[in-house]
Amino acid sequence: MLKTIVLLFFSNLFMTFAWYGHLKNFNSKPLVFVILFSWGIAFFEYALQVPANRIGFQYYSLGQLKIIQEVITMIVFAGFVLIYMKQPLTLDYLWAGLCLIGSVYFMFRNVLPQV
Repeated sequence: MLKTIVLLFFSNLFMTFAWYGHLKNFNSKPLVFVILFSWGIAFFEYALQVPANRIGFQYYSLGQLKIIQEVITMIVFAGFVLIYMKQPLTLDYLWAGLCLIGSVYFMFRNVLPQV
């Protein structure tokens, strides 16, 4: 199960750079170049994401896998915004994170220990 999370984390690093990394350094490059460059990065995202989901589907439902991926995406994205893009994190990230915690609860409430 941990292998799924690690693979999804690194997959999301590649995904975030493929989707948003060009905004910092490639604004003056032709769009076709940026698309091809991003596709090249996205290859590595898929090379990690597909096995992560295959492994994870043995332990998690499809909905649970999606929520895990979304939580990891927000964590990676927050780090990307702060460290790479040098933009401040706002309270909106906190509110979005709290909404994600709610979605995690609903997707995993049937497997949580009953009190």
